[in-house]
Amino acid sequence: MALTDETRKIIFDKVKKELQKCSPPMAISKDKEGVFELMGNKPVPYGYKKEIVPGMYFSSVVARKDMISFYFFPIYIQPALFKDLAPTLFKTLKGKTCFNFKKVEQVDSKELAALLKKGVEAWKKQGYMK
Repeated sequence: MALTDETRKIIFDKVKKELQKCSPPMAISKDKEGVFELMGNKPVPYGYKKEIVPGMYFSSVVARKDMISFYFFPIYIQPALFKDLAPTLFKTLKGKTCFNFKKVEQVDSKELAALLKKGVEAWKKQGYMK
């Protein structure tokens, strides 16, 4: 079944709403049609050259033709820390950091809020936040 425009908007807005609650302390790095992205609020060294970037990428939501993709980078660093927080969300995990939603009921706001809260704590602990 194809994802309708209405369903796509509902899912995107639901995830974006939870992400927006993280700012501040997170910094918004992208906010345009179909894309919302957060990063840490502290310049940090990144990559093998250790070049300073304005903030470490944290999370984003992207509207796609057939799904809404939610990327959550803290899970890449410490997967075991998050698995028990969001059993419903983890059913949609594809790869290491990408959750793909095709139905509104796949997005559990409470689990998403808990996941993001733990992610912000992890980013502070990693030194990516002021």
